[in-house]
Amino acid sequence: MLHIKNYINGKLVEPQNGNYVDNINPSIGKKYGVIPDSDEADVQLAIEAAKKAFPVWSKMSDQKRSNYLLKIADLIDKKLDQLALAESQDNGKPVWLATQVDIPRAAANFRFYATAILHDSTETHSMGELALNYTLRQPIGVAGCISPWNLPLYLFTWKIAPALASGNTVVAKPSEVTPATAYFLSEICIEAGLPEGVLNIVHGLGGKVGSAIVSHKDVPTISFTGGTSTGKEIAKIAAPMFKKLSLELGGKNPNIIFADCDFEKMLEITLKSSFANQGQICLCGSRIFIEKPIYEKFKTAFVERVKKMKVGNPNKKVDLGAVVSEPHMQKVLSYIELAKEEGGTVLCGGKRVHPEGEFADGYYIEPTVIEGLAFDCRTNQEEIFGPVVTIMPFETEAEVLTYANSTMYGLASTVWTSNLQRAHKIAAELHTGIVWINCWLLRDLRTPFGGVKSSGVGREGGFEALHFFTEPKNVCVKL
Repeated sequence: MLHIKNYINGKLVEPQNGNYVDNINPSIGKKYGVIPDSDEADVQLAIEAAKKAFPVWSKMSDQKRSNYLLKIADLIDKKLDQLALAESQDNGKPVWLATQVDIPRAAANFRFYATAILHDSTETHSMGELALNYTLRQPIGVAGCISPWNLPLYLFTWKIAPALASGNTVVAKPSEVTPATAYFLSEICIEAGLPEGVLNIVHGLGGKVGSAIVSHKDVPTISFTGGTSTGKEIAKIAAPMFKKLSLELGGKNPNIIFADCDFEKMLEITLKSSFANQGQICLCGSRIFIEKPIYEKFKTAFVERVKKMKVGNPNKKVDLGAVVSEPHMQKVLSYIELAKEEGGTVLCGGKRVHPEGEFADGYYIEPTVIEGLAFDCRTNQEEIFGPVVTIMPFETEAEVLTYANSTMYGLASTVWTSNLQRAHKIAAELHTGIVWINCWLLRDLRTPFGGVKSSGVGREGGFEALHFFTEPKNVCVKL
């Protein structure tokens, strides 16, 4: 049984109240450990430790901070197999996926920001012989970082790394559903010799730990990734306190396929953009719009490929593992039933899967394709966040833009076409923060990442993240 502890002031400690909650392995549907059921007392200790560490850490040279982060990145690489297995057991995803994507990206996050701070620069504005202005970018203080369960270590480090690199100390909360790799990161930080209090990780329920972090007067900066409804509640607390806020929230992303696309390449990538990580990526293209001349061809080929996808034991070379929890599985299955009620036809999938042996009680769902729905029905408007996609034909660019932009979300979109002029035109008209043309999830860590509308506030990635975790100060010197 994995007994997870909090990481506060450089040490692994039990929760102050001594309470724990069960940690479930979704691939077998059984308890395999416990995590602290922390509360305000634990958060207070973590914030005190972070405040105490801030003066030294914030004034440390960029090179020294960089060295610490690079050592953490190296240790993540060294423990790749252990971390990948833990991610799979905690989240349900295939081990191969965690090995190839999640854990390498976590190391890359630390490595990217460790080197980025060595190349960042500030601005100067000369007023001729009158004066010289220059801009200082200074760390803010204690940063509160709250991450989701779908890409646990990947997105946890996506917040922590730039916050630490820019000189802030951190109080972080991983999802209570997937806490294991954040716990192992605590051990890595101890092994790397990270100074006490620089990073603090408090485990527990969002309503207790998350709320305590967000509402604390000594945490001026909040970075959150998760559901839109939770983001709204965080904003209600943080806004009146004038906290600096970054919210990366939900998505209902359109995948627009024109008849002149590279069909085989599109088909290959669309399978990934539909069902990668069991469809539990905020960037997955859950609404697929196909130009009418190739609609039937696409439907036949796509459904045929989807039916061949393997679901089951995440330790094997399967396409889909388990979804993250039983409540989430029931939510996804309820949306499939809703789609039927709204007039949709399930072309394939739609049912729970019971693999053989110890995995029979795991939370597995067949990859599901649905057609025949109106673009504005609930199934096409609400985030399902599972292995479920809808397909729908369109005739004109104006029509598909209406469909694509109809939701309250605006995170990402994908466009498949060989027409360069059309590609740029559609990209400009889509109400999303990210547009992929003839690709999907091709990420350069230097680029801004985030959405519009109910998909969030602010941007992560590159120097956008470093600048988020700092405050610019103009200094004017009269000459």
